[in-house]
Amino acid sequence: MTSARWLDPEERQAWLALLAVTTLLPGKLDAVLQQAKVTLFDYNVLAMLSEAEDRTLPMSELASRTYSSLSRLSHVVKKLEQRGWVSRSQCADDARVTMATLSDQGFKTIDELAPAHVESVRQVIFDGLDRRDVADLERIGKKVVELLEPTSWVLREPRLNS
Repeated sequence: MTSARWLDPEERQAWLALLAVTTLLPGKLDAVLQQAKVTLFDYNVLAMLSEAEDRTLPMSELASRTYSSLSRLSHVVKKLEQRGWVSRSQCADDARVTMATLSDQGFKTIDELAPAHVESVRQVIFDGLDRRDVADLERIGKKVVELLEPTSWVLREPRLNS
């Protein structure tokens, strides 16, 4: 039996702060989207498709970009399909690959939801940070993501202001 590698006081405080963020943040951001009966995860699926070329991604890539399992994503995409916001089809180049495409109605929905969502993100995160804090948040967030999911798309994503 090995001994536990206990957190030192600074690590414990950092962990408790991160735990609080991961616990409180989804509820705060979901609250803004509830009127449209959209969860933060639904919104993220729509947003990732809206930013993709031709508003289409392979389901496996969409799962990666939303940090989701394919089974969870399939369930949510089915719900979004029923609302007319997303459609699924076979990839023209490889019939084994399922593609997800954001419909015009789905794009209209994300376009309508985005201003309130972004304002909510601003209020609960960025309004309390200065530019150095934002850079630190990105740097630290990417380090943690790399430990959790080394192949994450966010680690490959170029900085917009580089």
